[in-house]
Amino acid sequence: MILDNLISSAADSGRSPSANGFSRRSFLQAGAAAGGGLVLSLSLPFANGEAQAADADGFTPNAFIRIEGDGQIVLTMPYVEMGQGTYTAIPMLIAEELEVDLKQVQLEHAPPNEKLYGNPLLGGLQATGNSNAVRAAWEPMRQAGATARTMLVSAAAKRWNVDPGSCRAQSGEVLHTPTGKSAKYGELAAEAARMPVPESVALKRPEDFKLIGTPAKRLDTPAKVDGTAVYGIDVRPPGVKIATLAQSPVFGGSVKSVDDAAAKAIRGVRQIVRLDDAVAVVADHMGAAKKGLEALVIEWDDGPHARLNTEEIVAELEEATLNSGAVAQNVGDAIKAMESAATKVEATYQVPFLAHAAMEPMNCTVHVREDSCEVWVGSQVVARAQAAAAEVTGLPLDKVVVHNHLIGGGFGRRLEIDGVTRAVQVAKHVDGPVKVVWTREEDIQHDMYRPAFFDRISAGLDEKGMPVAWNNRFAGSSIIARWGPPFFNNGLDPDTTEGAINLAYALPNMHIEYLRVEPPGIPTAFWRSVGPSHNVFVTESFMDELAAAAKQDPVAYRLALLEGAPRAKAVLELAAEKADWGQPLPPGVGRGVSLQFVFATYLAQVAEVEVSKEGAVRVRRVVCAVDCGTVVNRDTVQAQIQSAIMFGITAALYGEITLKDGRVEQANFDTYQLLRMDEVPAIEVHIVQSFEPPGGMGEAGTSAIVPAVTNAIFAATRKRLRKLPIDTVALKQSL
Repeated sequence: MILDNLISSAADSGRSPSANGFSRRSFLQAGAAAGGGLVLSLSLPFANGEAQAADADGFTPNAFIRIEGDGQIVLTMPYVEMGQGTYTAIPMLIAEELEVDLKQVQLEHAPPNEKLYGNPLLGGLQATGNSNAVRAAWEPMRQAGATARTMLVSAAAKRWNVDPGSCRAQSGEVLHTPTGKSAKYGELAAEAARMPVPESVALKRPEDFKLIGTPAKRLDTPAKVDGTAVYGIDVRPPGVKIATLAQSPVFGGSVKSVDDAAAKAIRGVRQIVRLDDAVAVVADHMGAAKKGLEALVIEWDDGPHARLNTEEIVAELEEATLNSGAVAQNVGDAIKAMESAATKVEATYQVPFLAHAAMEPMNCTVHVREDSCEVWVGSQVVARAQAAAAEVTGLPLDKVVVHNHLIGGGFGRRLEIDGVTRAVQVAKHVDGPVKVVWTREEDIQHDMYRPAFFDRISAGLDEKGMPVAWNNRFAGSSIIARWGPPFFNNGLDPDTTEGAINLAYALPNMHIEYLRVEPPGIPTAFWRSVGPSHNVFVTESFMDELAAAAKQDPVAYRLALLEGAPRAKAVLELAAEKADWGQPLPPGVGRGVSLQFVFATYLAQVAEVEVSKEGAVRVRRVVCAVDCGTVVNRDTVQAQIQSAIMFGITAALYGEITLKDGRVEQANFDTYQLLRMDEVPAIEVHIVQSFEPPGGMGEAGTSAIVPAVTNAIFAATRKRLRKLPIDTVALKQSL
């Protein structure tokens, strides 16, 4: 996505932040904490210093480290924890360089403040997403930890009147070995705050790491196990009422009339709130609110999209690909190479809308007063949440307080603020705090969906069956054009095209085009692995088609195209080896492979899939090899890949949002099915040791698994699937 391209451009050039002409003082300042302590203010990220110019007010920090007088280290960060392990991995970076135990570092939710906490590489937005937290924090957080350590050592040396070089930091204290003197960080913090910030500090060599690269236990696990962890849905301010709602079943529709007599008669129902396109029932508890909602008699005006069907949307996308689009990448002359190719292969691919279906239902608690507004929520964009509440209430930003909490599954859904807007609209009519909770039906049928796409792809092969031309033209919604307009340029955005361009393969002639087509009335949003969730399915499925056309082994075919990409080649070879590639399998079972370089991570997967005579598909085993650069927490890497694989298998087997007469047909987990526990395959994760900067891990596994599964189905049945989700009826017929 956006950050991938900016980070990779700096990494590819070999530049360091200092090489861009920016002093470390541009990114790090120190001061005294209230009550006597050390505060370090830093600016995140500075992977690309050229994108990090100071604003008119000078230095603008977006992360703060406090070393308290009792030795506790507290980190205030712009990122949020939604299960991806950020609140453990980032403290590991500080603890490593600061020479403290991981448990000494605590994290605080950053309040909404885009000036202090905005990410310059995401347009100054205060956002958590795109698998970028550890990538962006890798260098600056280690620099901050090393700087704090150096200042503490300097303070101790000054106190003892000794050479700082004769002192060392260890386990949260400074030691002077020749005299046996020691002082804990808390004792030195106030003095350290008066020391000058060093111009340069030495970071640890990888071979000296004590924490980084280890399977560290998650710091947030105990609270999540004993129930003391507070998610947005757990918040209960005094006097809070519970509300749930029905929104227009057709996007763009409105409320025509409401008969609420039966709802008001239900015990515990306190109030009915009618909005332009929704009706909310406010009650003492969720049970009463749901009963009240069921008792409402609502007549809807369906609006302009009342006849919209999935088939029309797909037809519009397909037709769009017959026209030229914005050129996302052009290498060589694909048209000329195609004309002289010995063999031509063509195909079309199609992926559907997908819902997020996060475990924690959408919710937001709001208390609107005459001169203020208070919001409790779990949001990936807390400053946007504050701005949304201010807009609805008409209050200035400084009169809106947002309490951000742990998130029970984001997957991109909580990068949106429509839920906050709706909750504040309801709360304006309620005396006191109200918690608005979406039912699962409302959540799925009024989600903001992963876009549907249609691809028209072709390749030309030489006499040996190797690709000499590669063309891909695809159409679908651009989330970035709405969510981050500055990054949508010349008809392109880096999210929609990631995984379709800059492939690891050596393709001498390639031409990629994108056409922005927005489905009428259907809101789209980021979904776990975003652009690559579509593009990797297409590119890796089609690469398999080329191997089949050339009558070559899919792994060997790919390896022949990776001579210039040693990291990609290494993960593919490792995955194939560990998956027993080439070994015989029972009838009806096949292995499929995929390879990708997205989110600055190289990843290969082999799926072993069984197809029954009835066309039922079961993923039996998945082997993943990953080179994500330097690993911070091995347990987190494995956990994220495992969860991403299950997320992706769900999309491959079941995921689909369809519309009929303007209405989303799926409503709950019976019609929008998720992978069940008894369907989870054996998953093996093999991590390649690397000392490159960290890549993203939260999303990479999701995009890789889908083509691995469909390629395995082809290996088992010779049936090529180019449309998702997997059609078991078509499979049965083919068998």
